[in-house]
Amino acid sequence: MIKKLKTKSLGVRLLKGLGKVILGIITILIVSLVITFTIHQISLKSEATRIESYGEKLKVFDGEMNIVDEGEGKKTILLLPGQGTASPYLDFKPLIDELKKEYRVVTIEPFGYGLSSQTNRRRSVKNIVEEIHQVAKELNISKYTLMGHSIAGLYAVNYAQAYPNEMEGFVGIDSSTPEQPWPGIDMTVFDFLKTAGVFRALIKVNPEKGLGVRQDNPDFEQIKLLTMKNMSSPAMKDELQELSNSFADSRGLTYPKNMPVLLFVADNDMNQKNWLEMHQDQVSGLDKGKLIQLPGTHYLHHTQMETIVKETTKFLEN
Repeated sequence: MIKKLKTKSLGVRLLKGLGKVILGIITILIVSLVITFTIHQISLKSEATRIESYGEKLKVFDGEMNIVDEGEGKKTILLLPGQGTASPYLDFKPLIDELKKEYRVVTIEPFGYGLSSQTNRRRSVKNIVEEIHQVAKELNISKYTLMGHSIAGLYAVNYAQAYPNEMEGFVGIDSSTPEQPWPGIDMTVFDFLKTAGVFRALIKVNPEKGLGVRQDNPDFEQIKLLTMKNMSSPAMKDELQELSNSFADSRGLTYPKNMPVLLFVADNDMNQKNWLEMHQDQVSGLDKGKLIQLPGTHYLHHTQMETIVKETTKFLEN
């Protein structure tokens, strides 16, 4: 009997000890989250004053879109970012610096990106295409080639349906296709980690991986500031949530047969099954469709800039 009581007493003590350990871990987590949240909110306010202006603002529907217009070539490129790019202009800057030697390059920062304002307009593919066109209209550009990274491919193929007489071609940098699967994204965890400042902490631990930019990049600090600012962008979040509809609405869309299309495709983009084949299908029926597979991952303009510039120049001149 005494032995049973001792065993029971030992079990109770172990459970109590385990409970204290669990409670301690939970307390540490809560305190840590409070600290990261507080640091994040204070930092956002102080960082806002250190963000440097660039480009010009255009009134577009209910907001202002920031654009950077450089180069004086006879042909014009409208440059579009991938989804979630904190600063499209700074992300593309090395590429722009080369392209603008021969072409007029207009970098468009959609609502919620870079230095652009937010918007109350739904982030549907139709509205985004309409906003890009409004920028071209405001700048009195009647003929242009769209060039873009990632999700810009989805908007470009829709743009080709709406404005085929203005759009002279498309250059895609590992661009999205209408046929790629889109599983949708649950924003709950993302929003929590973002608001709590956990993403800031992770970026601080490994800035280059977190930002996707080398620290020797002269714009590294500005990219970091704009990433912190725009990771909370309502427009970016709404666009991400709207993508399920955008892909569904775009299924089956193709470029006009006579529209020139050049696609750079990463050979190591393992996030999508049949990634190469989907891009081959996009250009296969076109009179002037070309696909170039390049070594690297999704951000080819960071690692294959020289090849992209050379091949884009050949494409535009022919």
